[in-house]
Amino acid sequence: MRVPSGRFPHPPAFPRRGPLREGAFPSRLHDPRVAALLGIWLGIAFGVCFLTGLVSHFMQHPPSFLDWPSRPVWLYRATQGLHVATGLATVPLLLAKLWTVYPRLWEWPPVRSAAHALERLTIVPLIAGAVFQLATGIANTAQWYRFRFFFTVTHYWVAWMTVGALLVHVAVKLAVVRANVGSGRAGRAHLTDRRSAPEPAGEGLSRRGLGVAVGTAAGVITLTTAGQFVPGLARLDLLAPRRPDLGPQGLPVNRTAAAARVITVARDPNYRLEVVGPRPFTLSLAELRAFDHHTSKLPITCVEGWAADATWRGPRLRDLLDAAGIPPGATVRVESLESRGGYRASEVNPPHARDPLTLLATGLNGAVLDLDHGYPARLIAPNRPGVLQTKWVHRVVML
Repeated sequence: MRVPSGRFPHPPAFPRRGPLREGAFPSRLHDPRVAALLGIWLGIAFGVCFLTGLVSHFMQHPPSFLDWPSRPVWLYRATQGLHVATGLATVPLLLAKLWTVYPRLWEWPPVRSAAHALERLTIVPLIAGAVFQLATGIANTAQWYRFRFFFTVTHYWVAWMTVGALLVHVAVKLAVVRANVGSGRAGRAHLTDRRSAPEPAGEGLSRRGLGVAVGTAAGVITLTTAGQFVPGLARLDLLAPRRPDLGPQGLPVNRTAAAARVITVARDPNYRLEVVGPRPFTLSLAELRAFDHHTSKLPITCVEGWAADATWRGPRLRDLLDAAGIPPGATVRVESLESRGGYRASEVNPPHARDPLTLLATGLNGAVLDLDHGYPARLIAPNRPGVLQTKWVHRVVML
């Protein structure tokens, strides 16, 4: 049997029952226009989430050629908060989109052309990647790590896979979107006809009602979680896993001293801070406290999306580096008393190491630094992820 180029032969006829039968999905909301509009909003949300996620990833794992600036001090707070907020708001959008296009999974024939086959193939990594990203992202905000892979790296690479599948899917469906959303003369005429035609009578939501419901759900989720990073909205922080004003000294704690197994060594009366450079030296806790102290009001922002302002006090990192003869262009490694863990040490590039707001803090909000916040000393620097604000510091080394 000869088949036109780019087309697939029609499958043999057989009794179509269940979801394969004609009219199996009578809802007026399984509609190309509804699907196209939801797809546009979903694509925007995923795009914002992807770009802000890249910022977060490259701030945590900066390539050798990139030095992130230390100013503005609120940049990471804004981008990471937006990343988590758009991710959470995407949940109702994705659920509505999947429900709207669900009948397409039961189309007959299942494959009509090469383009149609490509479209169906891209759906698998697109849906799987989107669900995986949202599920693991929400688990990360709640610090619920029941999976056996390293979240940060896996989340990063699956994001690229998902966005790649999304771009292919958009390219394949662009003509359908144009026809149903109103781009171009034909699309505008089609849209005018659709808007002027009354919706069929019957029970259930109208198309407008579905849009209002999905938009309201996304808005409520955003409003009741944004308080974890937006100043002044903490009291509305009903669905977020934490409030930014609750914790020792009015600040949340992600990793306690007990979890890090540093209680004994952090309280050791023989504690010494070692600064290694051309003129290495060590400081006892008393000597560290006697070092010239400064105050910085800086937010601390964690990858889970929460951020909180605090007043820190301690010696400037650049003053310690100068005392050790470390040159201004050098990168330094700040090491914790923790014996293990992927973030027990962090590298501080010159823009942050030399910023006058960057401290080895020994005090927080007018009191001695709490053990769970990094006593006897912790790094605090502007525009830097919380996982890189090393706690329980005992050594600073020039690289």
